[in-house]
Amino acid sequence: MKNKVICVVHGEESRTGRVGSMVRSLGFEEVRCCNRLGDPLPDRFDEIAGVCVFGGPMSANDDATLPFIANELAWIETVLAAEVPYLGVCLGGQMLARCLGATVRPNPEGWHEIGYHQIAATPAGAPVFGGLEHVYQWHGEGFELPGCCELMATGVSGHFPNQAYRYGEKVYGLQFHPECTRDIIEWWMSGASEKLKERGAQQADEQIAGACAHDEQIHAWTLDFLSDWLDVAEAIPAARVAAS
Repeated sequence: MKNKVICVVHGEESRTGRVGSMVRSLGFEEVRCCNRLGDPLPDRFDEIAGVCVFGGPMSANDDATLPFIANELAWIETVLAAEVPYLGVCLGGQMLARCLGATVRPNPEGWHEIGYHQIAATPAGAPVFGGLEHVYQWHGEGFELPGCCELMATGVSGHFPNQAYRYGEKVYGLQFHPECTRDIIEWWMSGASEKLKERGAQQADEQIAGACAHDEQIHAWTLDFLSDWLDVAEAIPAARVAAS
């Protein structure tokens, strides 16, 4: 039985947030893995229902200097070859883009998206992303769209136009952070306050106001998305209560 979801994180204190709690509430075992700290990446997938690779302060282009980035890039290719559902969040979406032949680079004018930003579903992405309008962001790099993929959502600001894409049916790359609850946002702002000086970064009061305005919608969308991704749509009513 495929009852495990591998959650790849990039720091000892990294949190999987609402994604991890929803995975558990939907009846799966969340298996946390930090290859950066020496955790081995699974080489068998017979019990694995999905793989989620989360974000981090490093770059998807750091494979020449950070061995764990090189390891994860190679491992993602094995995940794709095994046809395991994959969800890449920010860095995880950028690494997926690289594996699929696309470029990851900083915004040429130094813009960052830190805080809540508006996205728009494409016609192809409307069934999946049509109910999502504002998402939480924390990044200075973005990905080009791999030629083999469908663009599912775009950034309204234009600074990072590619916000979500799909490869096949169950492989997604996201630029934004659906896992982020208000607690995580406050923790990030406290631990990396220097990032709030970057061009385009929203300040703390604006981010907290954004959480108050948009978190409920993001929460509902994330549960619907994960339920579909893991093929457990029938579990949504019970999980919605458990994950809220």
